[in-house]
Amino acid sequence: MKISYHGHSVVKIQTDNHTILIDPFITGNPLTDLVVENEKPDVILLTHGHNDHVGDTVEIAKSCNALVVAPNELAVYLGLQGLNTHGMNIGGAKEFDFGTVKFTKAFHSSSYQTEENEFIYTGMPSGILFTAEGKTIYHAGDTSLFGDMELIGKRHPLDVAFLPIGDNFTMGPEDAAYAVELLNPKLTIPVHYNTFPPIEQDPLKFKELVKNHEVKIMEAGEVFEC
Repeated sequence: MKISYHGHSVVKIQTDNHTILIDPFITGNPLTDLVVENEKPDVILLTHGHNDHVGDTVEIAKSCNALVVAPNELAVYLGLQGLNTHGMNIGGAKEFDFGTVKFTKAFHSSSYQTEENEFIYTGMPSGILFTAEGKTIYHAGDTSLFGDMELIGKRHPLDVAFLPIGDNFTMGPEDAAYAVELLNPKLTIPVHYNTFPPIEQDPLKFKELVKNHEVKIMEAGEVFEC
């Protein structure tokens, strides 16, 4: 399995037979290395409905008929836009041909702002547990620190955890470091920082705060094997 980071909260997972793209915010993302026209994933996973996470889902999915797996209300809304979607909800898991997806809680908000400045309710925000080829990846989405992260780590031993550290809208470095203690992943990668002024952070500060766990600070486009 190859995993790559592409700025903000964009993550790509490549298994032997499938490409999975998480929260593909490309257009308007100053940190990404991706080009919308070049992305042809088999699957898009979405944590919640905010524009900086839904991103270019519609254009990408229409170009390659990617399956979009998302919180139910968001999946219904995107289905009305002509996409092939599968709706899920917090606590639910499903085994697909590309791997198993389970949605976890996240403490945040979730709505999609249209070009007409209408806000569409897109269900509860979530984190995602993705399991394939014997590995479990946790993408926390946008969230605060919460005690049930300990349950997530105990119930689903984590190989990799992607945690937001930007503060203001999500956990900051201090809370995210405590989240690492609760989740106990083999590897933690900070995300959702330095995209916009309100979430400017030094990831090295986060790394210094984390004790007895491995942290990897990734540049956009960097790939590692899990």
